[in-house]
Amino acid sequence: MSPLRDIFVEFFKLGLTSFGGPSAHIAYFRERFVEKKNWLDESEFAALLALTQFLPGPGSSQLGMAIGWKKGGVPGSLAAFLGFTLPSAVLMILFALGVMKFGSLTDGEAGWIRGLQIAVVVVIANAVWSMAKTLCVGKTRSLIAISTAAIVLSVDSVWTQVGVICFGVVAGSVLLRNEPDSTGYNARLNRVQSETQQGTVGFSVFCLVAFTMILLAIPWLVNSGNELIRAFAGMYKSGALVFGGGHVVLPLLSRETVDAGWLGAPEFAAGYGAAQAVPGPLFTISSYLGAVLKNPAGPWVAGLVCTIGIFLPGWLLTLGTLPFRERMKNVRALQKALAGANAAVVGLLGAALYDPVWLRSIRNAEDVVFLLGVSALLLVFKLPPWLVVITAGVVGGFLY
Repeated sequence: MSPLRDIFVEFFKLGLTSFGGPSAHIAYFRERFVEKKNWLDESEFAALLALTQFLPGPGSSQLGMAIGWKKGGVPGSLAAFLGFTLPSAVLMILFALGVMKFGSLTDGEAGWIRGLQIAVVVVIANAVWSMAKTLCVGKTRSLIAISTAAIVLSVDSVWTQVGVICFGVVAGSVLLRNEPDSTGYNARLNRVQSETQQGTVGFSVFCLVAFTMILLAIPWLVNSGNELIRAFAGMYKSGALVFGGGHVVLPLLSRETVDAGWLGAPEFAAGYGAAQAVPGPLFTISSYLGAVLKNPAGPWVAGLVCTIGIFLPGWLLTLGTLPFRERMKNVRALQKALAGANAAVVGLLGAALYDPVWLRSIRNAEDVVFLLGVSALLLVFKLPPWLVVITAGVVGGFLY
């Protein structure tokens, strides 16, 4: 199997089975590409995660793009994006067609969704624990992770995620600068997993310039007489200005669609509910929003245009910054800064495990019992996470 085909197939499998939202996607990526496929090691995974969490856009999708880039260069990043996004985008467009024909197809919270939500708690908790054992070795790294989690849970702001990554960078630079490499961290960080990277500084500059030029052109695009161009502009602006992933982008999308008279609030709520129920990135709600847009191009073309619009800024930023990071990662000072950032990522994921994942999923003692059963499947019987999640969804459909 060619490298690009291998990348597409692996991410397509994840696109079919990755339920649970951005935090769960990170856990699935780690299990697949660190533990199973060995495409990159724990430290490199965390470094890519720290970078993509720092950038605006769909964080888990950008992490997938970065992994694809590490394995297959720019074509690899596109293969990863297409594989991971295609299943949910198609499902969301089909859902939009159903809504337009029959009205809202949502009817409360289905039991199988409850089962999926509880299973995701176990998957994320296992990933956080495994990452902590590698990336939080020693008191200093552990303290950075704990402090990060405390900040995230205490400060409710869209800028908190960026702020704690910066905090990790500064803390690592200051507190770890004289620490000997007794853990082998630097050796692991410097190990390159792929020999097919094709990112260049020239292409990176092009991506960053393109990102900026399109963003500056948004006011003119929004005033365009073409409905598809206006839709693309609204999606691009939302994808370029949001930090924190799928749930955070909803207010921006609501303003661009509901407030602008694109569709009604019930239709928007139906799309949001469907986006949480399907696997893959939550940003594919854009596919649904484009498909319900009444225009001569039809739902499939409009859905595709809106999907490209919301993901394009994240792809440009990811490809625009990755090669610079690769050229600088052998600098010892940067290694220590990245060590702090990686510890901060563990704290960030730990905070997300509690809020919103635990608070949204575990509501009573029966949920805790269900959680323990799912934990046994993953930790005792060693079933793969995707199978654990699907099994929990099936069982939840009968129990809830």
